[in-house]
Amino acid sequence: MLIHPQIDPVALQLGPLAIHWYGLTYLAAFALFVLLGRARLKHEPFASIRQPQPWTSRDVEDILFLGVMGVVVGGRIGYCLFYKPAYYLSHPLEVFAVWQGGMSFHGGMLGVLLAMVWYARSRQRPWLQVMDFVAPCVPTGLAAGRVGNFINGELWGRVADPSLPWGMVFRGAGDLPRHPSQVYQFLMEGVLLFVLLWLYARKPRATGRVSAVFLFGYGVFRFIAEFFREPDAHLGLLTLGMSMGQWLCVPMIVGGVGLWWWCGRRT
Repeated sequence: MLIHPQIDPVALQLGPLAIHWYGLTYLAAFALFVLLGRARLKHEPFASIRQPQPWTSRDVEDILFLGVMGVVVGGRIGYCLFYKPAYYLSHPLEVFAVWQGGMSFHGGMLGVLLAMVWYARSRQRPWLQVMDFVAPCVPTGLAAGRVGNFINGELWGRVADPSLPWGMVFRGAGDLPRHPSQVYQFLMEGVLLFVLLWLYARKPRATGRVSAVFLFGYGVFRFIAEFFREPDAHLGLLTLGMSMGQWLCVPMIVGGVGLWWWCGRRT
């Protein structure tokens, strides 16, 4: 049985300025997006000079900025709507209290989708082409976020069999060993999804199919990980014994399959 290391959430203290590990993981996610986005410019159709508006490094920077806005706004609103709607309807001003925590990946994804709709229209690019550009650059950012979750000792897993070699006791979660679900999500939603998606996206595909693979892949991997992740205390398990995270993944999986099929029929 392992004990979660007592890692100081503050990575560096410079006088009154505290630099947190979680903030550094966000910076790593942004840097990886820029690095991968510039590499993505070498893939077709983004490398083609025949496009009405050729893709450049400026596009990567603009997409990152809008994507960050979409993640923050969408993630917060999604958390309020999906996980605590009654509470935030009664305390509407606390929707803006982001420092209290509470973000939803699924809400953040919807925020990014809307931000990319605006970007695609402003640049007169096909929206699905923009999403195909973005999708392979996302999983490494998700992996960085899970590293931050593990360092902070948050979003831990369900109670594990005591014989599990990597079962871990988390502070604040009792004395029983638990699944280090942050590590599972890092490996599946981050590393594995990135490798599969990057390899798939390197070759020309029907527009929208890279996005479809991301939707399906993330939905499946997150659905699996939720079997090991402790459900939100105020929600518990919902209908059919599934967590809120799993229910939110169902439309992603179905939508990914449907989009992949539809994009194939268009070609």
